[in-house]
Amino acid sequence: MPVAERPGTGAAPDPSHATQGSGRKTGRFWSARRIPAALCALVLLGGVGLLLYDVAAVRSGRPAMQWRRTLARELAERPLDDTAVLIGAGVAAALGLWLLLLALTPGLRGLLPMRRSHPEVRSGLHRDAAAMVLRDRAMEVPGVHSVRVRVKRSKAKVRALAHFRELDDVRADLDDTLGDGVKGLGLSRTPRLSVRVARPGKKG
Repeated sequence: MPVAERPGTGAAPDPSHATQGSGRKTGRFWSARRIPAALCALVLLGGVGLLLYDVAAVRSGRPAMQWRRTLARELAERPLDDTAVLIGAGVAAALGLWLLLLALTPGLRGLLPMRRSHPEVRSGLHRDAAAMVLRDRAMEVPGVHSVRVRVKRSKAKVRALAHFRELDDVRADLDDTLGDGVKGLGLSRTPRLSVRVARPGKKG
């Protein structure tokens, strides 16, 4: 189903691709990444809070917690090529790369940006909704028995089964009908159409 937002609300726009004006192209929607950001913040908050509490306890004359004494001893005594050190470094590097990937990629792959008809409003169409529209258009073509449609950012794949008429005729009608249907979706980036037509398999 279509969604719409005004700048400053919901998913953040891509500033490097967004344009204004009637009918112009617009960039992809950027995910707010609320869950990864919240988990990262909670982990950092818990770790920093525990460390500050222990430092304050040491400053007041109490002994340091056992986990900090053990950690300091292990860091001082273990060699860098130790298996546990290498595993820990690998996990930390993987988590860091994952966070960088989340920060540098838009996300929301299921939402296709639509052309702007108003400079203050950005609209998007879910892939499933776009596929449903094209599937309904394809079922109107005479001879089509069933259709499967998958819509991506750059390509719309259509796999149809025809139970009568020549396959070339059905494919030509599907190309015309779905070509108009893809343009009618109003997407910022019109996906390339790929149509395949075959006969239904024999039962038994």
